[in-house]
Amino acid sequence: MWFTPVMIILIVIFFLGIRIVRPTHRGLIERLGKYKRFAQPGFNWIIPVIDKMIKVNITEQMIDAMPQEIITNDNLNATVDAQVYFKVKTDEESVKNSQYNVQRYQVQVVNLARTTLRNIIGTLTLRSANSERNKINEQLLEVLSKETKNWGMDIVRTELKQIDPPQDVQETMNKVVKAENENIAALDFANAREREADGMRRSEIKKSEGIRQGKILEAEGEAEAIKLVNEAAEKYFVGNAQILRKIKAVEKALENNAKIVLPSDGELINIIGDMAGITPVPMNKNK
Repeated sequence: MWFTPVMIILIVIFFLGIRIVRPTHRGLIERLGKYKRFAQPGFNWIIPVIDKMIKVNITEQMIDAMPQEIITNDNLNATVDAQVYFKVKTDEESVKNSQYNVQRYQVQVVNLARTTLRNIIGTLTLRSANSERNKINEQLLEVLSKETKNWGMDIVRTELKQIDPPQDVQETMNKVVKAENENIAALDFANAREREADGMRRSEIKKSEGIRQGKILEAEGEAEAIKLVNEAAEKYFVGNAQILRKIKAVEKALENNAKIVLPSDGELINIIGDMAGITPVPMNKNK
């Protein structure tokens, strides 16, 4: 089959007009400089030379606001950097606004972020700026979202990347932090030694209490033993001692072979009789 020149021209024009839009993009088709229609992902065809397609990325993007020196409220030059995450909305109107309401929106977002950072951090001291990073991120996000509302994009989040003071200030701050850490360490060490000394004191007190309690128990035991001995002596030896004294008296009296007359009912008679062979002499009660 032979193609005529017209057919060849038409085939060439057809292939030249083919435009493929990826899912990560949306397309704006202009005809002779005027917006014509919205191009969805997939196959699209335009008229070559007459039509023009502008592809817009709708995925989340990150831009760096670039480091800049900002004078803080306490007159210190801080080097500040931040990152902004954003994306163009997928609807037709938002894609159109990103191209027709702002020129080079990536550059504009960077400039707006830098200006906003200067306004926010300029009202803070260096110390408060470092301690209130979340607050700065929230304020930056709020301002960017408000200012880019007509740009057809969504500011996803902002991240304060760095807030660095001048070198000499940084060295001074490091020394202050080091001194504070050393002071805290010294206090911790002192508290530990104090707790250790208190523990030893308590231990010695308990030890002394134990020794005292032992002595008390020992003394109580000795007192109880003495009491028992006294009770036994009182019970068993007092009467026998009296008898022993009587026996000694009798023995002394018998040293000269003397005879002693005692009542027959006395208990001592039996004892003397057993020991000295003395026979008790009954007494006549009528005499």
